[in-house]
Amino acid sequence: MSEFLTTSEYKDIAKALVLPTTSFINGEAYRAMSGESFTSTNPATGEVLAEITACQADDVDYAVSCAKGAFDSGVWSELHPNERKATLLALCDLVEKHQHELAVMESLDSGKPICDCESIDIPEFVHTVRWHAELMDKIYDQTAPVGSDAMSMIVREPVGVVGAVLPWNFPLLMLAWKIAPALAAGCSMVIKPAKQTSLTAIRIAELAAEAGLPKGILNVITGGGAAVGEAIGRHMDVDMVTFTGSTVTGRRFLQYSSDSNLKKVVLELGGKNPCVVLDDAEDLDYVAQQVCAAAFWNMGENCSAGSRLIVHEAIQDKLLELVKKYSSEWQLGDPLDPQNNLGAMIDTGHFNKVCEYLELGKQEGYEVVIGGNARDGRFIEPTIFAGVKNSDRMAQEEIFGPILSVITVSSFEEAMEVANDTEYGLAASVFTANSKRAIKAARAIKAGTVTVNCFGEGDITTPFGGYKLSGFGGRDNSIHAHDQYTELKTIWVDLSDHSA
Repeated sequence: MSEFLTTSEYKDIAKALVLPTTSFINGEAYRAMSGESFTSTNPATGEVLAEITACQADDVDYAVSCAKGAFDSGVWSELHPNERKATLLALCDLVEKHQHELAVMESLDSGKPICDCESIDIPEFVHTVRWHAELMDKIYDQTAPVGSDAMSMIVREPVGVVGAVLPWNFPLLMLAWKIAPALAAGCSMVIKPAKQTSLTAIRIAELAAEAGLPKGILNVITGGGAAVGEAIGRHMDVDMVTFTGSTVTGRRFLQYSSDSNLKKVVLELGGKNPCVVLDDAEDLDYVAQQVCAAAFWNMGENCSAGSRLIVHEAIQDKLLELVKKYSSEWQLGDPLDPQNNLGAMIDTGHFNKVCEYLELGKQEGYEVVIGGNARDGRFIEPTIFAGVKNSDRMAQEEIFGPILSVITVSSFEEAMEVANDTEYGLAASVFTANSKRAIKAARAIKAGTVTVNCFGEGDITTPFGGYKLSGFGGRDNSIHAHDQYTELKTIWVDLSDHSA
């Protein structure tokens, strides 16, 4: 991937962009049968970006019928894995060719800083798709040890039509997490991007067609959750739904499955993740930098954000001084300026929600270590509240903004108790110099991913998902993600001699 451009160069690209305005179904642009549309706006400026077609349930019927027809025809599902791999690798080449265009489109649509779009979202999209593309012809099926009179084969088959409902916080990256394993497995897909961030999903579908993906295999249908998302969840010809988003909406997809065809459902949901710093943590400068990254990356609009800092009283004051120092490196402003690493809240409604927590912090009388203010009706300063109790709303509710709650503990045991005192269980971080304590903590914390002496989510080789209200039914990333888009079939062959 190339280096960052200048702000003026990014703005020139933005001016020249031809933004997609339609869904993409059966290999071509598609307008809703109703003729209705919705307005897509730039979160950082409020400017209108595009009027995008607003689909309804009848449009979902059409998209699913195209996906099912393409799947049943075998035009993709029955291809040799090497041929599917070649098509996905060609898509990756096209994404790299259009890197700057896609990064600017992502930034304009989501309010994300261009530096993250260029250095994280685009490269990780490509890496994810390439990894699953390369994986598909290296997974072997099995035989079972059943004796000489029979042979038992255990084989994977693509699940069929997959409905994928995406969040707005990482539009491109979450798209890759869904389409890479599902397409590699041989499925066809109906993708519903978040209404706030539809542009790059449509563009990726166009590039996939250019790369040679057959018609009907990757369909992107735009519109609201009530109209499109529910129709996908209830559709009798959708064999599986994969959803990333809020726990409230995730519950609905389980209900939709129960009410329809008991389709497989995989949910990656919210988090209120602990960042535990024990009294023997080393290199507090580094720890402080990781705490800031955990709390503020992507404006805190991140389900794995480390939004609860659980710190031992013996080092709290020193650590907070360093966190305060390094928080100044998180510059807030124009997302198209690559010097800024914090952009705008996704929309006015979400901005207002996060502002309510700023007000709550002041009402509760917490110590404001840094921040505490909103700017221009679109931006939230990185904010740290100290003196929070874990039973407080600030420590229990997912804020999805750049707000960190500091909770003081006096022992390892108390730190573990507080870390687990939440409805969620997506991710956690532990900082300690003692390897035994590190492993003990990692085993004790009920979360799908626990990082030791760093903040992160693992990588493409490691499964990502959560415990409790943070997840259900499967994982993103790794070979486990590939397997969840397949069904296991046992083929039993009788080899016994019946001639006697």
